[in-house]
Amino acid sequence: MREVQEPLVGLQAWGRQKRIAIVHDWLVLQGGAEKVLDALLQAFPAAEVFTLVDFLPEGQRGRLPRHRVHTSFLQRMPLARRHYRHYLPLMPYAIEQFDLRGFDLVISSSHCVAKGVVTHPGQTHICYCHTPMRYAWDMKEAYLEDAGFRVPGLETYVRHTLQRLRQWDHFTASQVDHFVANSSNVARRIAKYYRREAEVIHPPVNLEAFPFNPGPRDDYYLAASRLVPYKRLDLIIKVFRDMPERRLKVVGDGPEHKRLARLAEGCRNIELLGYFPDAELQHLMANARAYLFAAEEDFGIMPLEAQACGTPVIAYGRGGALETVRDPSHGEDATGRFFLEQSSDSLREALEHFEASSLSARACRANAERFGPTAFWASWCDVLLQGEAPA
Repeated sequence: MREVQEPLVGLQAWGRQKRIAIVHDWLVLQGGAEKVLDALLQAFPAAEVFTLVDFLPEGQRGRLPRHRVHTSFLQRMPLARRHYRHYLPLMPYAIEQFDLRGFDLVISSSHCVAKGVVTHPGQTHICYCHTPMRYAWDMKEAYLEDAGFRVPGLETYVRHTLQRLRQWDHFTASQVDHFVANSSNVARRIAKYYRREAEVIHPPVNLEAFPFNPGPRDDYYLAASRLVPYKRLDLIIKVFRDMPERRLKVVGDGPEHKRLARLAEGCRNIELLGYFPDAELQHLMANARAYLFAAEEDFGIMPLEAQACGTPVIAYGRGGALETVRDPSHGEDATGRFFLEQSSDSLREALEHFEASSLSARACRANAERFGPTAFWASWCDVLLQGEAPA
């Protein structure tokens, strides 16, 4: 325990000598970015938080109640709670209105506009980048389709807005003093879009929260995420719809719920369970035969949480999964299987290969431990002190 706490205690001691602001895009649902924010708040217990909107439910707020949270004018806009994303064109202006005078260190936790916050001479701005703004760069076409903007006139307006967002996003990257990426995958995208180098600090996995199960396991497969199009839960459901002998449990909520429910209609082997509290989701993870992950994510923390339980992962072999899942080329240290295309045939083949193999639950846990809080906080010590240990 002493080893786990050492970097954390050092950061807390160093942070007491500074005024620190943490800028986060928005607080709406508990996801990977919010777990990183919670770890930063643990390291800097006196930090103040700045965010565009804060509608995070009480049960998901973690350490936030101990901190002063500032919101932007978007918090008071009509229908902001449900439709905050529709205010995307106003977000750059809103983030620039925060007054950060008086802070020594600004840490932006950014996947959209947080890195564009205005800082001043004498301040250090470190951006922990979860991804360059996907709406403006590589996912702009998917954004137009998913949001229903492919309408004559409206599409032209939205494309013009996204072009201006790209210009603003590229310009504000030059105002960041130091970039930290959540994965090597994101570091490459930062280099591509911003022409900046970034150090890599992987998000921390809360190992204590995920009980290790060496076996035996139940006979169901688990998929859990927000129900949004790019997660490709439709692909997983379609495959299991054609394999009634295999059970699938899907956990999560979101705008895709009705469509996915229609896809699974009449399939007694598929259960759409909706939102589950953390403790219940952890129990499902710890007893699943495998965790299924069909998205191309920038990093993706849930595959590591599954592995922390000893649960192997069957993942789409692109993006962050390549850094968190070990395929059979690792021998006894393998923790999962990749499918190389987002297609039914490719996923079905990966499932069959997985069932014909034997993966070690202990290897899964050991792999997850490489991404524990100790490594996260120790890396932050290196970034903040430039090689000097905190006092």
